[in-house]
Amino acid sequence: MGSGKSTVGGLVAELLGAPYRDTDADIVAAEGREISDIFIEDGEEHFRALEREAVRTAVAEHEGVLALGGGAVLDAGTRALLTGLPVAYLSMDVEEAVRRVGLNTARPLLAVNPRRQWRELMEARRHLYTEVARVVVATDDRTPEEVADAVLDALELKKDV
Repeated sequence: MGSGKSTVGGLVAELLGAPYRDTDADIVAAEGREISDIFIEDGEEHFRALEREAVRTAVAEHEGVLALGGGAVLDAGTRALLTGLPVAYLSMDVEEAVRRVGLNTARPLLAVNPRRQWRELMEARRHLYTEVARVVVATDDRTPEEVADAVLDALELKKDV
């Protein structure tokens, strides 16, 4: 959350001359409501089912840069779909997250004691991120453009522009 995956994903796609897609945006478009509303109205389990399907569809249909929501890797099937793909994990520490998003309540999993919850989420998920990632790119104290360049360099991909 707040690592810049949407912003950086768009920049990487632009640099590669490739299309960009975000599975969170796909879910919002399909449901006609924000992710936080889906969590509140239908619960996390329902959202995760929507997320699994959105990722499965995007991986099958999309040829370009794809950004996944931070919890997508919780699903073993999603992790299996990502195996062998050029996945970049954008890492950051909690202080950087605070600086970027303020850890506000618009993030449903951070509604109470956001710093502690962010740390707990990262402790629970970090090994899953590194399991599926071909590269890890630190985003702390970097501009989105610097992160996008670092992703391309780490994945050894050539800029189209």
